[in-house]
Amino acid sequence: GPNGAGKSTAMKAVFGMLDVRSGAVRLDGHDITQLTPQDRVARGMGFVPQTSNIFTSMTVEENLEMGAFIRTDDYRTTMEQVYDLFPILREKRRQPAGELSGGQRQQVAVGRALMTKPTVLMLDEPTAGVSPIVMDELFDRIIEVARTGISILMVEQNARQALEIADKGYVLVQGANAYTGTGRELLADPEVRKSFLGG
Repeated sequence: GPNGAGKSTAMKAVFGMLDVRSGAVRLDGHDITQLTPQDRVARGMGFVPQTSNIFTSMTVEENLEMGAFIRTDDYRTTMEQVYDLFPILREKRRQPAGELSGGQRQQVAVGRALMTKPTVLMLDEPTAGVSPIVMDELFDRIIEVARTGISILMVEQNARQALEIADKGYVLVQGANAYTGTGRELLADPEVRKSFLGG
């Protein structure tokens, strides 16, 4: 949807950062509407906000360790999986995260969320402010994460690219859901194309 349509607001409500006035938030059939964001993380929700999503003064590895704060088991296997997914992070693991490029910072943010072993990962504008090459790489990594069995809920301004990889898409207009369908259906919809995809 366009700017101001309510995409990020909806995601924050799903994660428990905003109060829901009506309806319910369900995860695996369980009503989690009253749970705090921390409790939602413990239930399997991961969230990567659009901005301020890393600890800049900490190293890459320390950022990933922060993602494992709720875990009581050995998280080193998960860290290795994150490094396999984002090889540049292994290379830069001792570097302060604040010294990384925008795309690398996003990889740290996604990696940290993956450290909680979520069943659903929510990404708020993951490609905002990154170059087209980095955007393509992030989309590739997001596809890889989805292939591991993690469901992904993503708010994304690059609608065409997001719909190309989406199983299901929702187009929000002024806070309401205007169109729903598979990514392919929405890409082929003449109204959606004309209004949101530039024809």
